[in-house]
Amino acid sequence: MAEVNLNDWEKKSAEHTKQYKNFLQRADKNKILKQLPKLHEEAFKKIDCLKCAACCKNYSPRFKTPDIKRISKHLKLKESFFIDTYLELDNDGDYVSKTSPCPFLGDDNYCNIYDERPSDCHRFPYTDEDVLLKRPAITLKNITFCPAVFFVLEKLINS
Repeated sequence: MAEVNLNDWEKKSAEHTKQYKNFLQRADKNKILKQLPKLHEEAFKKIDCLKCAACCKNYSPRFKTPDIKRISKHLKLKESFFIDTYLELDNDGDYVSKTSPCPFLGDDNYCNIYDERPSDCHRFPYTDEDVLLKRPAITLKNITFCPAVFFVLEKLINS
């Protein structure tokens, strides 16, 4: 497999958008799903999320009911107070953060509720699961700000 150069990955990602879209539409899903765990692990050996945190700085995960219950309990807040203080409903009817960056992101790019973070945060950037293929619009959005998604797609396309 070819080595992926992460220098100027944002520019390369923008240049390859059409290629990624075509690839995701035509991908051999079973073949790719087998490769994802290894590629995900390889990506995170090369990429330090704490140096980036673009996901936490620019986007919000969905806060599902179990997330809200768990985080509220952890913060020792009533669920209604937690929702009123930190969350709002988006156009899809999902709870998301009212503010950007995430109110739980510290100045050091560490998450202040890391062990209790929403399941979307835990799973992000979905490079080790079928979301990468099943929801190509999300993958194409994520590749614009996450070098790990860029890394995995470049590896898949060039394999």
